[in-house]
Amino acid sequence: MADQKKTTSTQPIVTPEFRLSFPNLVTPQSFEGGRPTFSITMLFPKDADISALKDLAREAATKRWGTDQDEWPKGMRLPFRDGDEKSYAGYEDCTYVRASANEDRKPGTVDAAGQPIINPGVDLYGGCYARAYVNAFAYDKAGNRGVAFGLIHVQKLRDGDAFGASAAPASEVFGTVPGAESGEGVGNTAEPQNDIFG
Repeated sequence: MADQKKTTSTQPIVTPEFRLSFPNLVTPQSFEGGRPTFSITMLFPKDADISALKDLAREAATKRWGTDQDEWPKGMRLPFRDGDEKSYAGYEDCTYVRASANEDRKPGTVDAAGQPIINPGVDLYGGCYARAYVNAFAYDKAGNRGVAFGLIHVQKLRDGDAFGASAAPASEVFGTVPGAESGEGVGNTAEPQNDIFG
């Protein structure tokens, strides 16, 4: 009989507000040959209260390995990482936490009013603010042991400066072509040349 503790997860909770990074909510993607998943990375300021998430992770570990933390696997991986160790935009002074869902469990996405987001690939971008509905589970596979968060739903709360959005708009880059208002000077108006060396 399979070890049921291996797949036991916690009751889901709603996270505090975070800044969204690397949203993958449209098409599941595979990393390093693993199973395709939907995923997000949540950026919490280091002074944010994420005690509920830490309690959830602790509960998952307890369900898997018992209440005695001395019996938990040595070097087990935890889902809370130091953003200062990354060079990505927006990670400084943050704790980053990843959450994912299997390819057959696409997360629901809603806006601040609770209405479904029609185009999550556009509306849920890296840099906006959101919260998520997540659970936690412990894993023990191929020598890798730890706790991770499962992603169930995402709610966009408000807009923010998009990460990496430093390019000027095309209208500013190109300006107006002389005569464009009248239709003149638009398109290729050069005389055709038979000799490519002109």
